[in-house]
Amino acid sequence: MGIRFIWLVLCLVSPILAARPISYSGGSTLMAFTERAKHSVYYHYSPTYQYSLGVEGVRNRISGDEHSYVRLTYLLNRKNTQHSQRNLYLQSGIDPVDLDHHFYGVHGDWETRRLFSGFGYKYVNDQGSDYEEQFVQLGVAPYLGNYGDLHTWLMLKSKKNTLFGSWSTYPVIRLFKGNVFAEFGYSDRSQWDAHLMYRF
Repeated sequence: MGIRFIWLVLCLVSPILAARPISYSGGSTLMAFTERAKHSVYYHYSPTYQYSLGVEGVRNRISGDEHSYVRLTYLLNRKNTQHSQRNLYLQSGIDPVDLDHHFYGVHGDWETRRLFSGFGYKYVNDQGSDYEEQFVQLGVAPYLGNYGDLHTWLMLKSKKNTLFGSWSTYPVIRLFKGNVFAEFGYSDRSQWDAHLMYRF
């Protein structure tokens, strides 16, 4: 408990940490997620490109409980080259009404215009029930679009939630155009894994 609390405090207050998704400076993002464990809606504002502050409403699909998080996301490291970009992020959240509801995690990605790879780890304390989420994701763009075109990624995602046991691997399609982003995956074990996002 002590180490987890220290990680939570570091993720919430350290000025040198950073995580995703983060919009451009002064930008806002609205997101919706659904997966086997939960449904959520999340809004954040990015004062700078290095971090975002937001609120998230969550419905636990197992217990039926609902609660809210105050969230902080920091960009820890970014490396741009002529042909690729690499990002590493830290994220955290806490329910201001019930401090037993909190999470922290790390995730990262590396991509070119053609290839994508990503990973994530998240520790969640939800109503006194601790669990961990992990994923790895690989993808390829079947065509290279220009600025403003509809961009498509075909992906394979492998995910594990300790509440449900073993890893589940399934296909994912990612689409984005302008400020709109959508990602959909499905397997019998994981059910729907969907993410919608709009930046403004």
